[in-house]
Amino acid sequence: MVSSPRRLRAEVWIVLGLSLGQSAIYAVVSLIAKLTADGGLRQSTATLNSSQSPREYLDLTLQVLGIGFALVPVVLALYLLSLDHDLRTVSKRLGIDRSQPLHDILAGTCLAAVIGLPGIGLYFAGRAMGVTANVIPSGLDQYWWTIPVLILSAIQNAVLEEVVMVGYLITRFREFSWSAPVAIVTSAAIRGSYHLYQGFGSGLGNFVMGLIFGYWFHRTKRVMPLVIAHTILDVFAFVGYSLFADALGLR
Repeated sequence: MVSSPRRLRAEVWIVLGLSLGQSAIYAVVSLIAKLTADGGLRQSTATLNSSQSPREYLDLTLQVLGIGFALVPVVLALYLLSLDHDLRTVSKRLGIDRSQPLHDILAGTCLAAVIGLPGIGLYFAGRAMGVTANVIPSGLDQYWWTIPVLILSAIQNAVLEEVVMVGYLITRFREFSWSAPVAIVTSAAIRGSYHLYQGFGSGLGNFVMGLIFGYWFHRTKRVMPLVIAHTILDVFAFVGYSLFADALGLR
């Protein structure tokens, strides 16, 4: 089935409006709220994985539901791509199949190191300059299910962002006849924008991450290493904070 440019543009707006584009709008509003509050960004806090209820098992239910429904845009994006090609072809086209498991794991681990170490430095530099909020990676209470839920949350973030923001979006942008640099920069700019609720430092860091990940996909046509790298980064942040925040005096 051949899709018209108008249909593809409408499709992209719909996918973004239901997922990360919506997050970008809320992030900008949150940034403005923090900038105009007493103390500005320096005194503001951005809490990830916050508790949804003081009742343990209701909180667990809401956490799992939130993770599950957050992946619906991924299913939608893959379905829309499968209208032009069958799902197996789409999986291979985006590089989210299991054809190169060892390569994907090694590449993902290396990418996590390349992104993670400078990212930590950029975060603390942003805090020192007052342009980054105090990011709390986990606001969950300490239950038996806290660590598994944080790991699932990390996987969900990685799958959503890399499949939609890199695999789907850059593929569609290229079908608009956009050049690779324009497609990559646009994708990276959207990624940076939906992290602005954490401040300018996080927005910049995620923009750079988007450039690196977008270029990787352009060169290799594989999203799986990006999912692995993103999962490693988020597991390190979420679980590490949950386990060691008290010992390090971070909360």
